[in-house]
Amino acid sequence: MKQIIQDLKAGATILEEVPVPQVRSGHILVRTHRSLVSLGTERMLVNFGKASYINKARQQPEKVKQVLQKVKSDGLKPTVEAVMRKLDDPLPLGYCNAGEVIAVGKGVTEFKVGDRVISNGHHAEVVCVPKNLAAKIPEGVSYEEASFTVIGAIALQGVRLINPTFGETVVVTGLGLIGLIAAQLLMANGCEVIGLDFDPNKVELAKQWGVHAIAVTEATNPVATVGELTGGAGADAVLITASTKSNEVISQAAQMSRKRGRIVLVGVIGLDIQRSDFFEKELSFQVSCSYGPGRYDEEYETKGNDYPMPYVRWTEKRNFEAVLNAIARGRLHIKDLISEELELAEYDKIYNNIDTAKGIAYVLKYPATATLEQTNVAIVNKKFEGKKGVIGVIGAGNFTKAVILPTLKKLNADIKYIASARGLSGTTTAKKYGIANSTTNYQDILADGEVDAVLITTRHNQHASQVVEALHAGKHVFVEKPLAITRTELADIKEAYEQNNGMLTVGFNRRFSPFIQDAKKQLGVGSTPINVIATMNAGFIPADHWVQDMETGGGRIIGEACHLIDLITFLTGSLVESVVANAFGTNFEENTDNASILLRYRNGSQGVIHYFSNGSKAYSKERVEVYSQNRTMVIDNFRQSKYYGFKSSGMKKTQDKGHHEQFKRFVESVKSGGEQTIPFEEIVNTTEASIAAIESLTAGTWIRIQ
Repeated sequence: MKQIIQDLKAGATILEEVPVPQVRSGHILVRTHRSLVSLGTERMLVNFGKASYINKARQQPEKVKQVLQKVKSDGLKPTVEAVMRKLDDPLPLGYCNAGEVIAVGKGVTEFKVGDRVISNGHHAEVVCVPKNLAAKIPEGVSYEEASFTVIGAIALQGVRLINPTFGETVVVTGLGLIGLIAAQLLMANGCEVIGLDFDPNKVELAKQWGVHAIAVTEATNPVATVGELTGGAGADAVLITASTKSNEVISQAAQMSRKRGRIVLVGVIGLDIQRSDFFEKELSFQVSCSYGPGRYDEEYETKGNDYPMPYVRWTEKRNFEAVLNAIARGRLHIKDLISEELELAEYDKIYNNIDTAKGIAYVLKYPATATLEQTNVAIVNKKFEGKKGVIGVIGAGNFTKAVILPTLKKLNADIKYIASARGLSGTTTAKKYGIANSTTNYQDILADGEVDAVLITTRHNQHASQVVEALHAGKHVFVEKPLAITRTELADIKEAYEQNNGMLTVGFNRRFSPFIQDAKKQLGVGSTPINVIATMNAGFIPADHWVQDMETGGGRIIGEACHLIDLITFLTGSLVESVVANAFGTNFEENTDNASILLRYRNGSQGVIHYFSNGSKAYSKERVEVYSQNRTMVIDNFRQSKYYGFKSSGMKKTQDKGHHEQFKRFVESVKSGGEQTIPFEEIVNTTEASIAAIESLTAGTWIRIQ
């Protein structure tokens, strides 16, 4: 299928061929009939892509600060590579989609195949969208009109925040697409509407609907004009839908408001607010968040948990439905807003001239050619017959693109597939690394007899089931940590491993770092107990991040601290016997990311893990200390090590966390049929210990590992 994307590095807008996405639980699959090009938003994204690296940086000062912090902690080269990888990620364009349902995911009862729906899906022939970000199109509303629903909901949410009452005067500053829809909605609420814009064509259109629209020129004084039209009282409310860097708009909004007036911002403007403008009139100011309540809430949007209507009357989905109802009843004049309809293949007529486009809105028409079977796209013509060590990758997230694929490329590994949920990330990644096929159906990989090994880098809750499937399919398996997030999942993996001959390893790369390998060598072979303290200055991530969700990510202790458990296991040469953990604070949750873990090993060794998220980013992210027979080792962020009491004084080199060595051994083992790169019993023991750490937190006691 075809999808419109923005290349952030080269600045080009591209119609890309990508595989059709798979329908997921709580989602629907929609074949697109029409999509709306929102000139304001998409012009901003296209221009950002075309900007030079310096201008991109100027537009994102906070990101520049993050880059400088990363240079201090990780070094210049890794930081530059990370920034360039970020720019490699294409940006899917569009968020106003109308089409028909062609597949329904598990748990969806509101929709059925054949329903006409709108969604916030991208400009693509087929989109997979959550059920709470879609709504049915009423009879009598065309796909062209329906494609305006999402942008209409943005206008409606701004209007709702103004809370207009019948007879009030409301100023709409900026008569672009959102402004023109908002003006109509305000008139439907019984308001007197004053519209301000520089474009005389938009002003004339607004006048046709009864808006007191004014073409702003250098000779126009908007504040004085509003004062005259309101008898000197000022506007009851101002809705700002303009887009400008100037601070003048917010200042004028305050000056043209009556005392205790309301100002709501929907657009993007300069916000250097003068206190005196607001203080004297006791004005209220609020920024509108997109489509309405539920926006950016993982529970609502992704998991499909609706807010109860008696408490949240207007969610984003219910706003969609309200806009569609207004179109159906003729309260919104949508056809007047359509400047031109173009075939999808003619997309460049819009995007190549987006800076000079004078129209209000453009609608894209789609051919009905995409089918559910188009889940695989051939990227590079390669032959794999007779080759050993052919790999299929499931997952195309940041770590896959940042670490795994660059490493495999250096090792000249043969990669036949990469699978991604939506298809776009996998396709662009396949092109960059010369991978033969991009697919959205990982079953293609498991069913292909030429594929010897599968690399699994999906979200944590998918690891266990995909490992079991891959083992039963006769594949060797590399899975990113964690192996499993529950004991039931771990039991299923152990059973599958015992029933099949495939090798299974986990991405515990730290033990393969040259710093850890050298430390192990200096410690020597023996059963003498040692003490190890490992600190991870993990950094803050929001509580609503998927890793923090115990059902999806398992929390950061299971999902990330397992790295350090494996590292200490390797250094001690023993298995964890029991675990106790303590969390930071007095009211901690089981998904805490501020905890200390004490590990007791069978050979008498002791490990202490400090996993903290409340430290400074300027400090090293990881630090390992080893104490043995009056000797001490300190390994700082895998960039340098210092030994005290050893013959060696340590080493210093570019940061190396062991990824290259780990994948080198894995690829060689797959090709030669060699042994596990990490003993299976150690993988299982580490997984059990990480799960036990969470059990210990809640139980407040030591947990013994069987």
